[in-house]
Amino acid sequence: MKKRLNLILLSLCVMALLPGTLNGQTRKERKILYHSQYNYEIEPVGVGQDGTKVFKVWGVGKDVNEAIMKAKADAVAACIFKGLTGGAGSAPTPPIISEPNAEDKYADYFETFFEVGGKYLQYIAVTTDGDPSGQDRLKLKKGYKVAIYVQVMYDALRRQLEADKIARRLDTGF
Repeated sequence: MKKRLNLILLSLCVMALLPGTLNGQTRKERKILYHSQYNYEIEPVGVGQDGTKVFKVWGVGKDVNEAIMKAKADAVAACIFKGLTGGAGSAPTPPIISEPNAEDKYADYFETFFEVGGKYLQYIAVTTDGDPSGQDRLKLKKGYKVAIYVQVMYDALRRQLEADKIARRLDTGF
């Protein structure tokens, strides 16, 4: 009986340890993936005017203003690289660039496109008045996480990327 109880306890201990070992990623690798450039936290909030997408996007920064600027850049980057999920009356939207590793392939272009005060700002309108507050403004250990409501001029952004030969034109197959 005692052997059987020890065997059951040993089995339970092994089963408790398995989920961490089966994952295959270290904590550091998971943290890097979570904070990767492709991780955008967005939530659809409704349907925008023709050619626009309206959604809520979160950004993280050392202060509120930096977090807001990060959220703006992430909103445009999500439209370009990841696409938007459907919900709140809007259909899912595929990414403008579906080419794998496009961000690396056109790194010079996107570095200048997303620099502070960069070209990406002309394709975004913030629909939030003032600084975020309440549930849309969270204090973290090393800064802030804020949410803003944005409207991205999706069609204009697509046309610009097509004109710059970064995105494939839908009508020609480039």
